[in-house]
Amino acid sequence: MRDTSRTRTLAGALLGLAALAATTAAGPAAAPGAPAPLAASAPAGVRAAAAEGADPVDFAVVVDQSKSLSADDLAREVEAAALIAQGEISERSRATVIGFGSSEKPGQSAVREVCQLTVADAVGRDHLSDCVKELSRRDERKMGPGTDFPAALRQALDRLTEDGEPATPKVVFLLTDGRLDVRDSRAYGDDPRSRTEEAEKQLTEQLARAREESVQIWPLGFGDVDRTMLSAMAAGGYRNGCADLPSARPRPRVLDGSAEIGKVLQETFAAARCARVAQGTVGKPPADLTVTIPEIATDGSITVSKHDPKVTVTYYDPRGRKVPTRGTFDGSVFEATGQNGPVEALRVKNPRPGTWRVHLEAPEGHRDREVAVRAIWQGKLRSAVTLDPASPRPGEKTVVEVRMQTRRGVVVDDPRLLKGIKVSAQLSGSGFDSFSVPLADDGKGPDRRAGDVRFTGTLTVPDGADGDLALRAGMSAPGVTGDRRPLNARVTLGTPPVKAALTVERGSVHPGGEVRGRLEVRNSDSTAHTLRLALADRPPGGGVRISPATVEVPAEGRRSVPLTLSLDPDVAPGEIGGRITVADADDDGRILDNGFIGVVVEPEPSIVDKWWGAFLAAAVLLLGLAAFAAVRLRARNRRRDLTGVRLELRGDGIRPDELTVRPGQSSGGEFRFTVDRGRGTAPALRRAGPGAAAVHRLRRSASGRFLFRPDGGRDIPLSPGGSASLGEGLEIVFHDRRSAASRRDGPGRGSRTSGGSRTPGSDGGRRWGRGAGRSRPTGRTERPGDAAGRVPSPAAGEPTAGASRFDPNF
Repeated sequence: MRDTSRTRTLAGALLGLAALAATTAAGPAAAPGAPAPLAASAPAGVRAAAAEGADPVDFAVVVDQSKSLSADDLAREVEAAALIAQGEISERSRATVIGFGSSEKPGQSAVREVCQLTVADAVGRDHLSDCVKELSRRDERKMGPGTDFPAALRQALDRLTEDGEPATPKVVFLLTDGRLDVRDSRAYGDDPRSRTEEAEKQLTEQLARAREESVQIWPLGFGDVDRTMLSAMAAGGYRNGCADLPSARPRPRVLDGSAEIGKVLQETFAAARCARVAQGTVGKPPADLTVTIPEIATDGSITVSKHDPKVTVTYYDPRGRKVPTRGTFDGSVFEATGQNGPVEALRVKNPRPGTWRVHLEAPEGHRDREVAVRAIWQGKLRSAVTLDPASPRPGEKTVVEVRMQTRRGVVVDDPRLLKGIKVSAQLSGSGFDSFSVPLADDGKGPDRRAGDVRFTGTLTVPDGADGDLALRAGMSAPGVTGDRRPLNARVTLGTPPVKAALTVERGSVHPGGEVRGRLEVRNSDSTAHTLRLALADRPPGGGVRISPATVEVPAEGRRSVPLTLSLDPDVAPGEIGGRITVADADDDGRILDNGFIGVVVEPEPSIVDKWWGAFLAAAVLLLGLAAFAAVRLRARNRRRDLTGVRLELRGDGIRPDELTVRPGQSSGGEFRFTVDRGRGTAPALRRAGPGAAAVHRLRRSASGRFLFRPDGGRDIPLSPGGSASLGEGLEIVFHDRRSAASRRDGPGRGSRTSGGSRTPGSDGGRRWGRGAGRSRPTGRTERPGDAAGRVPSPAAGEPTAGASRFDPNF
């Protein structure tokens, strides 16, 4: 990339020329307040006969291959070119890819057409995926290191204007990292000092040609570019875009480097063809990436910038179902291409709205680069139009109402999806010049409610109208185009013999249900008339039928006919699209009345939806019973809890031993213990561990009594303070602290005596006996580590006076 000192002069001249050209192309100024003609706001492709699928566009990707580009820059340019070639949403579009540098030596050419103009169907996109790789193979023997913008534009314009449909939009996307540099190119003269000036002159000529041929130029620069020149090139080409929107007018984009060139170029491409880009997630394989397609999308491509052909891709729709890479599935048409290139794409016609999942896999050694998924989409909406009255008289004021739906029949009812939309209607017919009327969804005038995505306006049928009428709705919004299908009507001359009024019940219905309506007819003619009822603007197989289909009206008679709209069981949820028309078959099919259906289909309620009240009552009852049972269970467990119960072992000639049940030791309401009869030691009570022998069991009944089961014996009921024999001269006494405290203190009393000493059991397991006028401990203080809860026998030499005086109520 080499600097030139004269680009500012050229830029100023180009900007001035562009402004003059834009004024000339726009034609005479419209009167203040007059609506813009539809021809100015609708692209040529839209004005052509509508075809199923997105409207085509012919485009050229012109890529700078000058010496200043690094290998990484070239690779990113290749991927960017592949991205828009693979992401094109119409199989009728045509694309070419051109590399350019300069011509400075014999054998060199300033341009290299790596991909000839190719139809972007499945075969063509696969070809584009292969040939675009040639951009990365730069041969300095065949292309010079400079930057020859005039030659690049000339080549692009030659290709886009040959053998093409004049009505198809044409766009040039120019990728460059530099400035005009032809100082060493003999194609612009022998004098090096005048070569740049000559190139500037030829560039001005090519921009004028682009305006004349209706070719837009969208420059994208990165690095040290001449921003002023890029702006001049954008302004110097054709300025009317795919819609009358600021976002659809060519403008330059400049980046600091080539890292984001793919993302920005795809956004630029979407703006140029009235589409939108949904940015998805990024990750390294193996991974699951996602991208969301809105409900107004009718055509789209999911693009996967995978860099490496070894990365394999699997696509899943919003319902989690794997979709084919070619063919039809669930009302959508799929076509994947580019699997062997740096960018793979899945083109989808009528995509299911929602979040799509893209699963990536790659072998070892091919997982180090991040993969990005995006979706480029467009909503080519069907406009359903009504007139009221349906067959107006010349000079009569008429209300126009328009609403939009997708090819799937989904009615667009969310105004956020159509933010910034402009809607108008154009009336044409016999006996007058066509004119347009702006429509609004603002709740004012004839518009019944703001934000219901029903655009309404009024028009007056010209006095000179004397025959057929055609009403077309035009819309423009980012990512949205209209199909421009007309509503055909006919003016009424004189007094019509038959008049009809159609009403349909509003509200909701389930799939497989019915909607009621009524047709009121009055015939003042001397002969009978046959009326035909039909559904218009419904998608094929829309799942709705109307009956009766015909109504006979007697001469000079009236009829009130009930109508029925029958829904198929598999009709899609949402508002029913389309409208009902009533035509007089005996008056050349003149439309007597028409109206939108205005009924919402709701999914069939589940069992839970139908019986939610009963389920709620049952749940409340079960919760109440569960709470009651829990309270009872806690009370029962509290009554049976053995915590605090003290076991006392007695026997002739032995020192008494004690064991207190601690919290958590009576698992399941049962306390297990053994009597240790070691040699040379007094018998002692111990809590039974796992696998212990000769285990005795203690439980408490619901009435509060003890149930003692000696090892190998039966339950023995005992009251608190009662005793049972263990054999060999030993007996066991059970003391219940709860019952003793209850009898001693009574309800609500504390645990301290009036003298301030602790009552028995209040110290958590130690017992204090009563001696001769004074208190002293009857048992030895617990030693650390006595986890069994047993009170040890007094040590040798320790006083034992009063040790046998146990309180049986303790």
